[in-house]
Order: sequence, then C-alpha cells, then structure tokens
Amino acid sequence: MDAYRAQVIVDAADPAALSRSWADALGWAVVDDSSEEYEIRPAPDRMPGLVFVHVPEAKTVKNRLHLDFRPDDRQAEVDRLPALGARHADIGQGEQSWTTLVDPEGNVFCVLGSRRS
Repeated sequence: MDAYRAQVIVDAADPAALSRSWADALGWAVVDDSSEEYEIRPAPDRMPGLVFVHVPEAKTVKNRLHLDFRPDDRQAEVDRLPALGARHADIGQGEQSWTTLVDPEGNVFCVLGSRRS
C-alpha cells in the first residue's frame, strides 16, 4: 500500500478553542472551522494537519499517542506556551532533555531540544 499521513485527529471537548490554541502555538493556519471539525495546517496548502473533533466523553487516561516538537529554541517555546494554555506535566519522565507539557484539555506533548549532529 502506498500511503502517507494525511492528518492527525484529536478528540476534544471544545474543538474550536483547542484548535485555536494549537494554531497559535504552532503558528499554523485554520483551514476549516465548520461545526463538525476544526482543521489547522502549517499553511493552507500544506499537509499533514491536525483535525479537532468533538467527543462527548472527558479524557480519563494518559494519551497512548502524543506529539513531539523540535523548535529552534526549546527554552523560548517552553516559556511561551503556557500563555497559550499549556501546562507543565509530570508523567513520570524524570530528568530528561525534553520538556513535557499538556494542552488546555490535558493532551500530553513534548518540546525537544535541538537535534545533535
């Protein structure tokens, strides 16, 4: 099968608010803000993106999948993201070279350091 990753779907209690938070955090464009789903992409014509869909149930357990980001300046991003609704998280990771955060709905993601050459 020839396939490529088209989207990552994120369940959300408030997809509109969560998609705006992620769009602001990533600097991405909102490409669909219909009542059914909210989609953001790096640019309107670039994929993959993130699609936020409403689910009635609350998040109850640790994510089985999470996103990792590798910015140019890890500390600057870790300092910036709480203003957009992220919070630091201790999920038992201990001392690491990355920072673990959660988005406004409790979804875990990590901000990695620069790639070693």
